[in-house]
Amino acid sequence: MNELHDNAVFLTGINNRLKSPISNDAILNELSQILSPSNVKADPKKNAHYRLGWRSGGGSALAVLFPQTLLQLWQSLEVCVASNAIIVMQAANTGLTEGSTPNGEQYDRPVVVINTLAIDKLYLIDSGRQVVSLPGATLHHLEKQLADVGRAPHSIIGSSCLGASIIGGVANNSGGALVKRGPAYTELSVFAQINEHGELILVNHLDIDLGDSPKAILTNLQNGDFVSEAISQSSKLASDKEYVERIRDVNADTPSRFNADRRRLHEASGCAGKLAVFAVRLDTYPIAEREQTFYIGTNGTKELAELRKKILSTFKNVPEVGEYMHRDIFDVSEKYGKDTFLSVLHLGTDQLPRMFSIKGRIDASLNKISWLPNAITDKCMQFFSSLFRQHLPSRLLAYRKEYEHHLILKMSDEGISEAEDFLSTFFSQSKTGSFFICDSNEAKRAYLHRFAAAGAAMRYHTMFQKDVGEILALDIALPRNQLDWFEKLPDDLSNQIDKKLYYGHFFCYVFHQDYILKKGSDAKQVKKRMLEILNDRGAKYPAEHNVGHLYEATSDLKDFYRDLDPTNTFNPGIGMMERTKRNCACCL
Repeated sequence: MNELHDNAVFLTGINNRLKSPISNDAILNELSQILSPSNVKADPKKNAHYRLGWRSGGGSALAVLFPQTLLQLWQSLEVCVASNAIIVMQAANTGLTEGSTPNGEQYDRPVVVINTLAIDKLYLIDSGRQVVSLPGATLHHLEKQLADVGRAPHSIIGSSCLGASIIGGVANNSGGALVKRGPAYTELSVFAQINEHGELILVNHLDIDLGDSPKAILTNLQNGDFVSEAISQSSKLASDKEYVERIRDVNADTPSRFNADRRRLHEASGCAGKLAVFAVRLDTYPIAEREQTFYIGTNGTKELAELRKKILSTFKNVPEVGEYMHRDIFDVSEKYGKDTFLSVLHLGTDQLPRMFSIKGRIDASLNKISWLPNAITDKCMQFFSSLFRQHLPSRLLAYRKEYEHHLILKMSDEGISEAEDFLSTFFSQSKTGSFFICDSNEAKRAYLHRFAAAGAAMRYHTMFQKDVGEILALDIALPRNQLDWFEKLPDDLSNQIDKKLYYGHFFCYVFHQDYILKKGSDAKQVKKRMLEILNDRGAKYPAEHNVGHLYEATSDLKDFYRDLDPTNTFNPGIGMMERTKRNCACCL
């Protein structure tokens, strides 16, 4: 604990040792005075959208809070700590492992969810070479603002179109599709923590002078009063600067990235909601002058592995993107991701977060009406999307017919000619694969098709939920030296699965594997067998969506969480850890 706060600004706040219990009504009244009643939603019918996970999970909460400023967020935390309440931090709630909502009802204290999306400011510093992001700012917001200064964010993953927050990505070690940049990582942040004495403290590790009291620090941060000042370069990392070298090591017997990697667990980075993060400072990147997308198809998995190995080990220029899709997810995404594809294509990404939020609220309301069919909005959207004409280019469809495995490869600047020469030679004698150079329309649609894949798997499951079992979603990281990367399941396990859907970030060897189980299959037993097989292959999991409530945390991750949150007040139960308040100095 002491090591965490070397050179930190210590600001002792309220202590959670209560002289007498406080009623739920009293808690809500105090929070309403801070935030106004409209920003405290205690009615379960009105806050259900924020208590349910994007794919699964959810639970009860005393209230969902919507602070409008950093100071209101701090004051809300003070009330929660004084009231001995559990705190679940939430931004866009786009995670896939139930990590940003309550989970069930088995808690020993009242649960308060704090949604930070309204605090959405970000500030460019050092001529745009870095950004300071507040907790509600999204990747999409950052991408748009950086475009004006010729820079790009640390990630432009597809979920940014759904409103994924910057700090959410840092807190969950999110990776994304960009080969050169690795998981979101920084050692520069401002966060609140409850220490071993039960005291709420604010720590400024942003390496920016913001003042010497919580009010001063948070007000200056909220208003961006530091932007006009000369901000010195920090010796701390604001990105994973070792990642390109790491991913090029194709002979290593460990994965390139995964959530529990001790190298990239530091304060806000990887905290998974065990801290309340007020701001992070991150590097940005120059935009390439030219980009070119190559579409690759093959029926040989080892051919694709050899291609990956040669590109990473011999190319002077590392790819920008390398996204893999199996033929089965190609088909599912084509049919069941069509509405998402068309929405982004024709409406753009600006409207999509709002559309998904509205859809979530409608679903939460309609699901309470017993005589209506389940998932009526999904079924309506699926029907209307089927009325539109074919949306995928003819060459992509031709490759789908001919090849089982697909790779979307994007190169930039000098890497374009390097890739074209290599691919021409590599496939000139191939009997199992080929490639073509995409025009701008083909490239755009190929990426949109890949982006729609995750949601399409969910839509497929929704449409056939009466006929199939549960959906099991794994995201895994394979060792960098593995050539036999494509999964081969034993027959007894494969026979329990209706559909196996494989897609992912190929050069990172990070794969998303969604399994639609057959009716009657035991999802817990299937998952147990799956993880045993992955362990034998040397895989790490989860790779980029964090443990949430679906995976057991490793011993390293458990130690990290306990160090950040010794009283177990923030997000208890993640990683299948204990939910109860821990014995600590404040309880003695």
